[in-house]
Amino acid sequence: MCGKRSKCYFSRLEVILIICLALMIAVTVVLLVLHFLRENSRKPGSSTTTVVPFSSVCPLKGQSQRPSVPCLRWQQLAGEGSDNTEIFSHGVISASSDLSPFPHRLPGDSSKATANYLLGVGRADCTGPVAEIPLMGYANPEQVGGGLLARLYSRAFIMGDLDDSKRVVFVSADIGMVSQRLRLEVLKNLKSKYGELYRQDNVILSGTHTHSGPSGYFQYTLFWITSKGLIRPSLNAIVNGIVKSIDIAHQNMKRGRLFINRGTVENSQINRSPFSYLENPASERSRYSSNTDKEMVMLKMVDENGQELGLISWFAVHPVSMNNTNHLVNSDNVGYASYLFEQEKNKGMLPGEGSFVAAFASSNLGDVSPNTKGPFCVNTGESCDNPQSTCPMGGATMCMAMGPGNDMLDSTRIIGQNIYSKARELYEEASQEVTGPLSSAHQWVNMSDVSVELNATHTVKTCKPALGYSFAAGTIDGVGAFNFTQGSVEGDPFWDEIRNQLLGEPSSETKACHKPKPILFSTGEMTRPHPWHPDIVDVQIAAIGSLAILAVPGEFTTMSGRRLREAVKREFDSHGTSQMDVVIAGLCNVYTHYIATYEEYQAQRYEAASTIYGPHTLSAYIQLYRGLARAIATNTVQDLPRGPEPPVFNISNLTLVPSLNTDRAPENKTFGDVLQEVRQQYRVTEVAEVTFVGANPRNSAENATEHNFLTVERYTNTSESWQVVQNDASWDTRFYWTKGVLGQSNVTIEWHIPGGTEPGVYRIRYFGHYKKKLTLYAAVSIAFEGTSSAFEIVAL
Repeated sequence: MCGKRSKCYFSRLEVILIICLALMIAVTVVLLVLHFLRENSRKPGSSTTTVVPFSSVCPLKGQSQRPSVPCLRWQQLAGEGSDNTEIFSHGVISASSDLSPFPHRLPGDSSKATANYLLGVGRADCTGPVAEIPLMGYANPEQVGGGLLARLYSRAFIMGDLDDSKRVVFVSADIGMVSQRLRLEVLKNLKSKYGELYRQDNVILSGTHTHSGPSGYFQYTLFWITSKGLIRPSLNAIVNGIVKSIDIAHQNMKRGRLFINRGTVENSQINRSPFSYLENPASERSRYSSNTDKEMVMLKMVDENGQELGLISWFAVHPVSMNNTNHLVNSDNVGYASYLFEQEKNKGMLPGEGSFVAAFASSNLGDVSPNTKGPFCVNTGESCDNPQSTCPMGGATMCMAMGPGNDMLDSTRIIGQNIYSKARELYEEASQEVTGPLSSAHQWVNMSDVSVELNATHTVKTCKPALGYSFAAGTIDGVGAFNFTQGSVEGDPFWDEIRNQLLGEPSSETKACHKPKPILFSTGEMTRPHPWHPDIVDVQIAAIGSLAILAVPGEFTTMSGRRLREAVKREFDSHGTSQMDVVIAGLCNVYTHYIATYEEYQAQRYEAASTIYGPHTLSAYIQLYRGLARAIATNTVQDLPRGPEPPVFNISNLTLVPSLNTDRAPENKTFGDVLQEVRQQYRVTEVAEVTFVGANPRNSAENATEHNFLTVERYTNTSESWQVVQNDASWDTRFYWTKGVLGQSNVTIEWHIPGGTEPGVYRIRYFGHYKKKLTLYAAVSIAFEGTSSAFEIVAL
């Protein structure tokens, strides 16, 4: 305290405290003034609006509300004098099944990031049984599953408007193709979960077209026969995997942005029917630098904070680097590209895990092969690149195309690496943003009876389904049997008589409709035990802003795809929707084999012989997809005729797949015991191999939706524990199952030790289920495991 006559001095600390107090008073005054002004602006007559959040998310129409969870609505409250109150009941939030509130800013907030869509991605296993099941693609009865090279996945992508009034779902699944039965069951499951949110018009299901996945998920007789029946575990695994991938994408939706990019992929494809391609007009061919589409189109997805979500890539190449001698389930070259991209982005995660999802989807791949060395006679080594693809000795069965690698696994890696590398480049450089509204259009069409207006004076029609002689010849990627040849424009009296006696003679009308195709199987006139081919087919387009995805129900050839894309683009342009990027998504919704051009059809190689609705199939599809594009461009989708719904057949349980019998272990052994041990030491790039007492892998597929058959584990000294470094989704592991006698079997696991593997101590583990009979009519699957001895990996 200051004396009466002395001067009063403040310490430095007291000065600082006084200044802070003054600043606090000033800030308080400013805040009070701002608050007063804000409150005043809300008085009657004010035009300012505010947004009031409530506690949780409102479900969309058709979705169930979780009990005891209040419903969030972003409610725009108009001031007095306004004649309406606007309620956004289901647009701002992801509307995910867990009903979590949206974490960021509101639409219309000027301070928000430039998000254009709600985005969600998801991935789920859809592998199914890996043993004793025919593989789908080559229709080779001897090609049945005998193990696992890499798991199959369904990858789902959901795009929604920011107000969530519309959604589009695109799914790329590692399967041969989407069957009609599969699609109908997926849609039924989605309806039971989400009501009318996900429907036949806004859900696209596309197969990558791997020829190394399990079959057995078809209802039409031709595929039912080649699959050895309807195999419920195969169908269930794919349905459950697709639905789960959509569930995951649905639950993780967030605001984000889309970017598109395109570029050329080199050294990864050839046209396997160049003589058919040359039938197309020279003036048309001169517009293109190649007889295949080398362009990759890539769609990149990020959230509003720039976090990477995933990508979809469309590129035309057959996933047949793995040929018809392969017995290991895998996703082929495009699956390997997905694996590389996802492993890069999901660092530190095991294969098949992590939030980033990369789909390499099919396109117009009908006549496009990855076997870039071309066709050679396997018995003599000479070229068989001729119109009939035949060899002087051995005929057509000796003519096979070769990939760029030393074997089919090496070729798979090379082609997959090429595709991945281009996608990675396009992904990193993507800058063209996709904006605009979402829309989708869908129709069911009876493709066996479509009238096509070629011009003002000529109208033609499609035909009842039929397969030509060259269908039985196969292709240079997978030859047929009985020495049928490609390019057959005449039938054979011997085979005609056998067909007539067993299946019936094609009608004169069908023969005339399909000319110049000599009909081997008139499948459209074969109805026992069920129709052999579909009549009712899906046609569908989904538009995401400036990107139009044409979901086609089969394999369009290179030129067919070009004509379809150009026709649809012209249709959009003519109705004021210009600058559309049009991509073809192949193998969607239902399988109808191939779609060749009218000119290619005349040559009757494999692709033309497999164009089942006749020479005007492409013209019919162009007419139909133009109609869908017109409806989207003119906002008249609601006026499109729905079309006749496809049937669902009650397929019997009759199957040629062996029944699951009781598993047995050798005397004095038990399941999981090691029969042949690993070596004590390996170098990087060598193969560690161990053989166990095994059991039928089908037990595991039927016992669990997802099952991991193996792990590679490294011993960590710091934690004194084993850490999993690889599993059966890795392309460096191999799982082989060998069936013995009297219920016995062996499992051999290989680990092809990749470069860069850290030296240390490792082991390999095997997980399975064996079937044990309890009574005459009851059995149970029992889990077991086996473990190799520890082994050391040393540097080169």
